[in-house]
Amino acid sequence: MVSFVATPIGNLKDITLRALETLKAADVIFCEDTRHTLKLLNAYEIKKPLFSCHKFNEAQAAERIIEAAREGKDVAIVSDAGTPVVSDPGNVVAKALRAAGVEYTLIPGACAFVAALVLSALDADKFAFIGFLPDKTGEKKAVLDRYKDLDMTLAFHSAPQDVDKDVCAMFEVFGERKAVAVREITKLHEQSTPFLLSEGLEGEKRGEYVLIVEGAKERENPLNALSEREHILHYIKVGLDKKEALKRAAKDRGVSKSELYKFAIDIDTIK
Repeated sequence: MVSFVATPIGNLKDITLRALETLKAADVIFCEDTRHTLKLLNAYEIKKPLFSCHKFNEAQAAERIIEAAREGKDVAIVSDAGTPVVSDPGNVVAKALRAAGVEYTLIPGACAFVAALVLSALDADKFAFIGFLPDKTGEKKAVLDRYKDLDMTLAFHSAPQDVDKDVCAMFEVFGERKAVAVREITKLHEQSTPFLLSEGLEGEKRGEYVLIVEGAKERENPLNALSEREHILHYIKVGLDKKEALKRAAKDRGVSKSELYKFAIDIDTIK
């Protein structure tokens, strides 16, 4: 069996019993950085053959993983921290496994952007995970432009050297919004810092960040600037009968039809 295994994002105690069982039972472990994974395995006295699987060799690693699986070996795949595939190597492997008809599973666990969403205290009923933004400013803004009208909280990963540039681009594309910068998640110096995009994030940038940004506000319907009577007449002039015009105007304004009826009593006589 091939298993993607989520590992701690900071505190080494944040690993599941099932993840430990899977790593102990694995014949081989493919990891993003063998040195990094060795620290985790040593903490739990696990000794296994380690092979690299990172963004520069993922296609080749996928071939070796498929070969090992077909030989009947148990293969575990981990990234440096958190859940493989999510802003980490693993997606190429997953696609290759699916194409080859090799079954795989996920041993779930820590995920940085989910933890950051909770720590941000921003709306979490709907959210979109965007991940890392491109390096070039033009490409960065182009990606942000695709999400500027989403009425849901947005989550981004950002390296310390990119935080200021990312926040600046967000303000230029999104305009003013609330945001929260979360860093050192699960570690001793964990921080969750609210700020406004226009003000930027103060202080020295250290450690990996998750930036949580509030979604777009619902745009005001320009018809609501009209008087109630003019609003109803607008819909009648485009071909709706009075009943439907009342219904549409009431929906636009967030009121009941009965509240608008008095503005439409004599509209039929002047139509």
